[in-house]
Amino acid sequence: MSHPPHGTLNTSEPHSARIYNYWLGGKDNYPADRAMGDQILSVLPMIGEMAVQNRAFLKRTVRFLAGERGIRQFLDIGTGLPTADNTHEVAQATAPDSRIVYVDHDPLVLAHARALLTSTPEGRTAYVDADLRDPDTILRKAGETLDLTRPVGLTLLGVLFHLPDDEVYTIVRNLVDALPSGSYVVITHSTNAATGEAMEEAVRQWNAASSVPINLRTPEQIERFFEGLELVDPGLVSIPLWRPDPVDVGEPQVMDEFGAVARKP
Repeated sequence: MSHPPHGTLNTSEPHSARIYNYWLGGKDNYPADRAMGDQILSVLPMIGEMAVQNRAFLKRTVRFLAGERGIRQFLDIGTGLPTADNTHEVAQATAPDSRIVYVDHDPLVLAHARALLTSTPEGRTAYVDADLRDPDTILRKAGETLDLTRPVGLTLLGVLFHLPDDEVYTIVRNLVDALPSGSYVVITHSTNAATGEAMEEAVRQWNAASSVPINLRTPEQIERFFEGLELVDPGLVSIPLWRPDPVDVGEPQVMDEFGAVARKP
């Protein structure tokens, strides 16, 4: 998730990362976050499951990249608050020598950075305090831990919807252009393709209460982030449909969180 401008911790205003943490059953949230989280749940009950599925998607995609595609470096932008199955835990469980750089610019996330900086002896993790709107700083600081001449797995999960069209596509393009051939891009983004008016109302209520608005995009608009890249099968889909684990019970539920993985040729 993305966050308000860098500064002191404000617990009086609902905060997307803390609401997400609340929906995941975490403890790093405040009354304003829980109140807004419950308000949105009342309009769109599926939203809590969407948060759970976003984390499951991260786990499947990072495991896929580290296992099947041999990626040993990950740049996780919009880290959010640490929960279970963080990027470094998933990657290093498959490949202990993996290197992970987390990027966020929220004071609460920074306070929890030590939890993110654990690593296997063979690998390495680092935390970069930077804003998604400043890709040059992100890349410069990430290059202190990652070798940006070798393939990288770039993850942008549940963060791009906080930026408007006039800057978000350029930011993603600048990040992708800086990565070498053989790198992968993983994105999730909210839409209204499945639930329509319920999702739109949930976003309206969020935007009325928060200084960090959410911008829904159509699947076609989300697919624009992958222009020039090779989408990995099954392409851009509702995230529970992206290579579900064989052990999952029942049919995956279609929801308004779409995601994809793509390779830079």
